[in-house]
Amino acid sequence: MSLTVTMGAAPADGSSALRPVGAALLLPITVVSLLGFVAPVANLLVYSFRKAEGSGAVIGGFTLETWKTVLQDPFYHTMIFNSIATSLLITLLTLVTSYPIALYLHRTRGFWRTFLLVLVISPLLLSAVVRTYGWIAILGDQGLINNLLMRLGLSSPLRLVFNLTGVVIGLTEILMPYMILALLAGFGRLDRQAEEAALTLGATPFTVFRRVILPLSLPGIALGCLLSFVLAVSSFITPKLLGGGRVFLLATEIYDQAITLLIWPLAATMSRASPTSRSN
Repeated sequence: MSLTVTMGAAPADGSSALRPVGAALLLPITVVSLLGFVAPVANLLVYSFRKAEGSGAVIGGFTLETWKTVLQDPFYHTMIFNSIATSLLITLLTLVTSYPIALYLHRTRGFWRTFLLVLVISPLLLSAVVRTYGWIAILGDQGLINNLLMRLGLSSPLRLVFNLTGVVIGLTEILMPYMILALLAGFGRLDRQAEEAALTLGATPFTVFRRVILPLSLPGIALGCLLSFVLAVSSFITPKLLGGGRVFLLATEIYDQAITLLIWPLAATMSRASPTSRSN
């Protein structure tokens, strides 16, 4: 009888015994997050309320002037709006160009799938700086595209670089591997039998895509779009090089204020007011 009572008092799933183990496993990532993310973000928030001298030196004290400047100046309003609009456009173009590739990879099997997947991931082996300089060579006035268009009868070269067009093209290509991998991760719910059943019931291929494939792939689309938008709105190397200093986006302005002009309070304030700070 006593044995029965003792066994009945013990937890059925052993959850109490596993709680210390779970806490110990979560401790390293918690410490890393606190030191690598929370502490720097809190430090930026403190810097946004500091004063800065003309030499760039940050002095003590508490002020709201920097926040008032960012919140009241139309230049920063326009820059934030353009940054969000450009990032949304890049995300949409990345989705449209990556979705067919990801769907084809999902349905391919064997060596061909492995080979194509390696081709998709291989651009990530190169630095974004190298790929950006490659786009400068391709999109320039004497680049591959304009040379081809001139041979076809175009009178003057198109301005495809050192403007917003070049930034959109470059970032779309750079973000495509991330979008494809995210879509592949979300295509696990796709069922070929459901597609075949819809076809046997008289649905057209477009109807099958609209009513079966697309709804089942929405989790992958949401994941890929979120990842691409965050990377696009926080990117500064590609907009800086392909924009040629003529495209003013939030990330490039934060970089200029912090590294070039050494106005850390203004850079910290813009980083806290940016959409990336909200998404994180």
